[in-house]
Amino acid sequence: MRFVFALAAGSVLAGAAYAQFRSIPEAAKRGDIRHRQDMVVEISGKVQRLAPGAQIRDASNRLVVPTALPPGAPVKYVMDAQGMVRQVWILTPEEAAQR
Repeated sequence: MRFVFALAAGSVLAGAAYAQFRSIPEAAKRGDIRHRQDMVVEISGKVQRLAPGAQIRDASNRLVVPTALPPGAPVKYVMDAQGMVRQVWILTPEEAAQR
C-alpha cells in the first residue's frame, strides 16, 4: 500500500515539475487575447483565426479550448505560414512581468 501511495505522489510531483519548464520560442509575439467565436480570437485588438489543430496552453501548460480563454490574458503566440495562430501560451504572472 505504501508503494502505491509513493508512486501516486511521485507522479503528481513529476507532473508539477514538468509544468514549470515551458519552451516558448524566442520569436513568439506577445499580446492580450480574447475569444470571439468558434476558431476566432482577438489578439491585441486584431481579429485572428486559429489554425486547424492550434494548441492553446494555460499557465500550467495544460491544453485548453478557445472558449476557456480568460478575457484579456497576456499571451505569447506563434503564427503559421498562412497567417493563422498556430500556438498560444497563456503567461504566468512571472512570465508576463518579464516583458
